[in-house]
Amino acid sequence: MEALLSFIVPLRDGIYAVMNPVSDFIWSYILVYLLLGAGLFFTVMTRGMQFRMFRHMAKVTISARGANGGVSGFQAFATSMAARLGTGNLAGVAIALWVGGPGAIFWMWVTALVGFATAFIESSLAQLYKHTNEDGVFRGGPAYYIERGLGWRWLGALFAVFLVIAYGLAFNAAQSNTIAQAMNGAFGVPNWITGVVLVGLVALVIFGGLKSVARTAEKIVPAMAIAYLLVSIWILVTNLTAVPDMLTLIVKSAFGYGPAVGGAVGYSIKVAMENGIKRGLFSNEAGMGSTPNAAAQASVKHPAAQGLVQSFGVFVDTIVVCSCTAVVILLSGVYDELLSSSAGASIEGIKLTQDAMVDHLGYFGEVFIAIIILFFAYTSVLANYSFSAVNIEYLFRGHARKADHTFRWVILAMVMIGSVAKLSFVWNFADLSMGLMATTNLFAILLLSPVGLRLLKDYERQRREGHDEPVFDPRVLKKPELVDGDVWPPKHEDVGGEQRR
Repeated sequence: MEALLSFIVPLRDGIYAVMNPVSDFIWSYILVYLLLGAGLFFTVMTRGMQFRMFRHMAKVTISARGANGGVSGFQAFATSMAARLGTGNLAGVAIALWVGGPGAIFWMWVTALVGFATAFIESSLAQLYKHTNEDGVFRGGPAYYIERGLGWRWLGALFAVFLVIAYGLAFNAAQSNTIAQAMNGAFGVPNWITGVVLVGLVALVIFGGLKSVARTAEKIVPAMAIAYLLVSIWILVTNLTAVPDMLTLIVKSAFGYGPAVGGAVGYSIKVAMENGIKRGLFSNEAGMGSTPNAAAQASVKHPAAQGLVQSFGVFVDTIVVCSCTAVVILLSGVYDELLSSSAGASIEGIKLTQDAMVDHLGYFGEVFIAIIILFFAYTSVLANYSFSAVNIEYLFRGHARKADHTFRWVILAMVMIGSVAKLSFVWNFADLSMGLMATTNLFAILLLSPVGLRLLKDYERQRREGHDEPVFDPRVLKKPELVDGDVWPPKHEDVGGEQRR
């Protein structure tokens, strides 16, 4: 054992020495500004579609049920929400508060508000450039629209590698790690036992393929999100008089005028912004390039329809669910104790959220959070497999089935490893892989933004003409030959030249 540790410890330290500076550079000097800049650019170019079309987004999301044997728009929404609603909403928000202070919540909201438009563009592009797989389920995502839209197979492959590392390895480990902590804190279950049980539950679904993941997500995700929302609303109502002070604290801290648990560093606007955006992106995934892999699977009549659905998902994830966690923590006596003592040094991740819920609801709160995070993180692992499988197939064309089967065992191994791993390493690894993936995707969708904007223009034109459910015709594009004709056949009627220009 000593010989093994003498090998592992230096290796771990060496990985940290390389990983942390690279991750810090990407987040501090590239991604924070690229993410906000891209979101603002898309917001301006779409004329604030997230504000103009919010009610329509909600309507399209709720009504996107039909699939004709494939994956429905709502199932694709549920799969993407399964990935979004996970550790980022509970443990991630807690970490953002711990490191960046209450101001980090403000920057999470900002990330979401501009992320609506980013999510629309990337998901619409994924729909546009998708193709039909032999199992009858569509495949698509950033790797596909990078290759088809830009003609860069090498960059598509690079993105696919980053996503497989992020979702197949890092994020699955992060999700199982949080489940193990929650089960241990609430019920005293050893982490390794939680890992074994979780591996079995994941295996039951992922060996059924992408349709199995979509069906499972459709059943679990809405129920768990509504349960968490109702409990959070109860806490908000019972502490209503403290809400104005809480909101003031969040806004003041965002600009360096409030307290932070993590110490003097929390007073910095830069740290609040970085942690809020980092955890906001981890949670709602707008611009990261993950949800387009689910969006492409949907059977819809117009690419923009699923773009609107995925855009609405950003609202549900960050503005609703992440805000619920912030409310639970900031209105609790636990948070006040951390501000006035050094006790917070021993609290990290999901434990802070659990302790805050216990402060509000007693022992029931700890059990409730443990159950919620079990379902949140479990469905996230399923969605992570779905995203990874799409990109494994992209990388191993001709050997996709064998590669996917092998990768399912890798997923199960990472779930087990993550349940007993050190939290800080898991999150740092996730941050690095997420940063590389998001940077690649944002670069690609900025270049392809004219295509995404053309899709929105065509969708809105048809709605103005009285079409409740617009139907896409590839001839509105400048290069319709880049789109799979079997997926998007031309309509019978002619398309006016005005739309093609």
